[in-house]
Amino acid sequence: MNSTTRIAAMGIGIVAALTLAGCSGTADPGSSDDGVTVTYLTHWGPDQTKQLEAAATAFSKDHTDVSIKIQSVPFDQLLSTLATQGTGPDGPTITNIYTAWLPQLAADDVIAPAPDAIAAEVTDNYAAGFASAASNDGAVYGIPNEVALYQLNYNTALFESAGISAPPADWASVTSAATALKDAGVKNPVGFITAWGNGVVHPFLSLLASNGGSFLTEDGSASALTSPEALEVAEFYESLVKGGLTDISLSTADANTTGPYLDSFSQGQTGMIVMANWWKSTLESAMGDAFSDVASAPIPVGPSGDTSSSISYTWANVVSSQADEATQKAAWDFLTYLNGPDSGADGSSAMGDILMGMGILPSRTSDLDAHKAALDTPFLASYVAAQATATPFPTVDGVAEATTALQTELEALLNGQKDAATAMKDADAAVNAALTAAR
Repeated sequence: MNSTTRIAAMGIGIVAALTLAGCSGTADPGSSDDGVTVTYLTHWGPDQTKQLEAAATAFSKDHTDVSIKIQSVPFDQLLSTLATQGTGPDGPTITNIYTAWLPQLAADDVIAPAPDAIAAEVTDNYAAGFASAASNDGAVYGIPNEVALYQLNYNTALFESAGISAPPADWASVTSAATALKDAGVKNPVGFITAWGNGVVHPFLSLLASNGGSFLTEDGSASALTSPEALEVAEFYESLVKGGLTDISLSTADANTTGPYLDSFSQGQTGMIVMANWWKSTLESAMGDAFSDVASAPIPVGPSGDTSSSISYTWANVVSSQADEATQKAAWDFLTYLNGPDSGADGSSAMGDILMGMGILPSRTSDLDAHKAALDTPFLASYVAAQATATPFPTVDGVAEATTALQTELEALLNGQKDAATAMKDADAAVNAALTAAR
């Protein structure tokens, strides 16, 4: 299977909620006697494209021989565009990718490892988990930007009405709080998500990481879902279902990753739910002034765990290995500027400003410091603190198919079609089959 076919065949896996349609453009990349042209491929929309273009213009004032061209495509075309254009010298020089794609792109020599100075910049200025997600086989390949984590979102007004004084810190407290919410008339004390792979799997894996377990073995070669820790999470789910503490009819996601689960929470029917930071803007739009009742807390720790840990996933800027040496150097120079503390406002990078403008959590430490006031809110502060103990979602071949396999079994568990032990046994077998097929 050639590189283009292999990339096109990759499962998209973890998907950010944004499916913004952008303004598509074309470029003629590469170096010539007139200078160097660097193309930057992203899935962001017109407003963010304009911000990138402004950063490119500022960069080119001090690098008069470099021209930066921004190309934007809708999210669902990003990987296919990279697959068809990225394996030749005329493809995009820089691409903003979801890091689950990185191992295959690196294996197929589509992207270049970062120069030593860039690699040091990444390891020095980003949390270890984010630097790891932008790396493959010990080598840094990209500069992280967007990060998503999971925390327990809860409705403070519902908690107060039910006499609950603090968010639950462990699973026993989740059960007791859910019982109090149910007694107070809350229809769906603990919310879950179904019909959307990441919405099903990531909260489960966050609870698993907070119970001392993991999705895969340390080398990523096999499932770890028959561990005692994984079974405990499944049994916790089962207990909430059997106890009537969750209403699965309110869990469904639609094709846009919104739908009944979001409506239930925004309308005050759901008391608490494990969800990612990026749905903040959607909740604000849906809830209006009532959004002030939403707060976030760490993932509750399980009986076998000792530290709250959220699953995290990231996006990163990578550079084409097919570009000539001069173009690659110009691309890395631009990325250093774009992600550095001198390109944005008040100590933020231009990238940090762009992300914050979309309501997305940046991953660079100095960006978090620069935007500290905006991030120090009841909703976001917990997510920022969670970066220090986050567990990166594994980036190995077959993980997208493995995610789908686990989703199927978790939905069967939540719908009462399988018990906890059977669901984990079947998930283990299906995940191993997916990983084996990808080798």
